[in-house]
Amino acid sequence: MDQSLPGLGPQYLHTDLAPSPAASATPEGPSTSAADAAGAATTTPGSSAEAPRPRRGARLGSILGASLLSATLASAATVVLVRQTTPAATATATTATTTSTTVTRAVEVVDLTDVVAAARESVVTITANGISAQRFSPFGQVTEGIGSGVILTSSGYILTNRHVVDDSTSLTVELADGRTFPATIVREATATDLALIKIDATGLAAASIGSSATLEVGQTALAIGSPLGTYTETVTQGIISGLGREVTVTNELTRRQTTLTNLIQTDAAINAGNSGGPLLDAAGNVVGINTATSTSAEGIGFAIPIDAAAELVSVADAAASA
Repeated sequence: MDQSLPGLGPQYLHTDLAPSPAASATPEGPSTSAADAAGAATTTPGSSAEAPRPRRGARLGSILGASLLSATLASAATVVLVRQTTPAATATATTATTTSTTVTRAVEVVDLTDVVAAARESVVTITANGISAQRFSPFGQVTEGIGSGVILTSSGYILTNRHVVDDSTSLTVELADGRTFPATIVREATATDLALIKIDATGLAAASIGSSATLEVGQTALAIGSPLGTYTETVTQGIISGLGREVTVTNELTRRQTTLTNLIQTDAAINAGNSGGPLLDAAGNVVGINTATSTSAEGIGFAIPIDAAAELVSVADAAASA
């Protein structure tokens, strides 16, 4: 399991226990001449607000990211969808007559409590114990880290990040209902930061696996995990802020670097301890696995697209069907 130092840019999410005033534009009224009729234009004043986010904790690797973009702020419980209706009026050009076009917007609030309640049942907390090699020292350091995971099958196959379980000597999985089980590593992906582990349990709530192929910037994103190793099954909401991102992970102890590509960027609040937890769409489908966050900026987190886990998901499905 990698170690990291705080405040050195983006980092893995595995954790040690340890505006200005609204601008007002004066509407321009309609002007009329004897020869022409001009339309009236109305400008609705806009406003913007930004709220500070907590700084991320440090755990495994420090990530030095490239081309990181700002992300919009997220609320926690609901998503607001803006729907545009058909224009209510049509302009007709006649002498000495002016008709304006009116556009109305209906705001619809969608309650996500049922989606979240179902999704949380398939999220687990993973405790990994191990010994980490130290630079310039013949002795290792005993470590204990916390990450998250997603239940793939009712028979106990769980998807998480490779860096959560790497170099561990023992793994413990805690379910949403508080039960705990020892876990073993089934397979670690070689091309990306993913791993498949197994617990001896049945009747578990399996996650709904979606697809990351059709994701678009601006879609609702929900993150669930165990930030700081304490606040288990924490849910946050944001949007998909970017696609196809690339970051480089550096192990501060060994100086080993790993480049992660084609990542999903989100502004849903994720912190140390969220590693391996799901990134969900508004329907509760898993579209990514949270893996890293920036410590040098707010609202910049990264997830591995769920389509990159297709091989591990197939292994779990095949084993569960055998």
